[in-house]
Amino acid sequence: MSKTRSPLLLVEDDQALANLISEELEAEGFQLAVAETLADAHAWLDQQQPALIITDLRLPDGHGMTLVKTVMQQDESQRPGIIVITAFGSVRQAVEALQAGADDFLTKPLDLDHFMLSVQKVLENHKVRNELRQFRQMSQQLASFHGMLGKSRAIRTLFDQIRVVARAQGPVLINGESGTGKELVARALHAESDRAEGPFLAVNCAGIPQELLESEFFGHAAGAFTGANKARKGLLQESQGGSLLLDEIGEMPLALQAKLLRALQDGSIRPVGQDTEVQVDVRIFAATHRDLKQKVEEGSFREDLYYRLETFAIQIPALRERDDDLELMAQQFVRQIAMTQGKPVKGFSVAALSLIRSYSFPGNVRELQNVVERAVAFCDSDWIEPQHLPGRLLEALNPVAEASTQMTTAGNEKEQRLLAGNLLPTLDELQQRYVHMVLDEVNGNKRRAAALLGIGRRTLYRWLE
Repeated sequence: MSKTRSPLLLVEDDQALANLISEELEAEGFQLAVAETLADAHAWLDQQQPALIITDLRLPDGHGMTLVKTVMQQDESQRPGIIVITAFGSVRQAVEALQAGADDFLTKPLDLDHFMLSVQKVLENHKVRNELRQFRQMSQQLASFHGMLGKSRAIRTLFDQIRVVARAQGPVLINGESGTGKELVARALHAESDRAEGPFLAVNCAGIPQELLESEFFGHAAGAFTGANKARKGLLQESQGGSLLLDEIGEMPLALQAKLLRALQDGSIRPVGQDTEVQVDVRIFAATHRDLKQKVEEGSFREDLYYRLETFAIQIPALRERDDDLELMAQQFVRQIAMTQGKPVKGFSVAALSLIRSYSFPGNVRELQNVVERAVAFCDSDWIEPQHLPGRLLEALNPVAEASTQMTTAGNEKEQRLLAGNLLPTLDELQQRYVHMVLDEVNGNKRRAAALLGIGRRTLYRWLE
């Protein structure tokens, strides 16, 4: 069972030492190739990409430092780890090797325990650096579309729709559950349109008292009502040449809907208390988490306004429809929030990430961000654990688990396990989970894992197979 997808390369002309290192590495589950000369090593490297190179300094056809320098010329993303070993070690040679790019420098005779720790440390450090580099690249790509994150098919389809609809001129109806990012979509539409240089304003129709709605949208003349000491432009005029987002448009009163429809059709409005009309040039984005068609049937939303808005309709996918994005977004939020809070949190443990994946997130992206923010605040280590997450994530699993425990002898074992959604593992499955948990705790060291489990290494290898 290999611990890396790529093999390790040992460059050593001492046959006895090569056999000893090979035996130790292979016993720990590594794949290994051995070269006795620099020429053999270069020939092997022309065909394969190792995870780690272990090279002696004095070789029959040259010096191991030339191999180190050659490897360091590779692209960083393809560069393997390097451990240099020699029987003639000096401080000067060690400094030279480390400055040239080697990850560690060991002297003969080798302490095998120290050697194995070095191998594990170098491989782990390279893995972390590669993941960090990939994550940074991915983060830049994910954040490239107007602050919206994701690479799933559903979100890429949404991005394509935004680009197309942004080039049109009519109003846009943005549908989506609470927390899916309707304002972000509206801002992206504005930024991708030819109105990008104009203003973008957003207003929540449910957040304005009804008696002030008309004045807020259309403005008013001086003296139009008590307290109107001077004329004031409304949101439609303030958005002149740009875009206006009407969030939760389903909460807009019918009387105001009629005036909005007139503004959409004629491009003109009449401020409260003013006899003349004013021309406006503004693109309307309307957003809602409600079913406007149902509100039309109920008589609480104008049918003509609905069809005027619905010409360009965009449906934002819920987070549960974006499985490929959930983990990426959670990790991105960890990085951003940890940086803001000044905490060294790296990410989620396996158990915490499992809870994140199994939760449906009815509050969508906003809820995910809030969950991560809470977890980072409570986390007192490098990794977020289940106890740092809100209790509702675990409680959401309880009904299923409780139902599975109430099952009786009805049906056979296979049927019970199927109905329980495989929540009741077999002993073999429990054993495998526990073994891998122990291996994770000791960073893959099979010798230490076997000791903790109270078994021999051969038994551990048999269990893993």
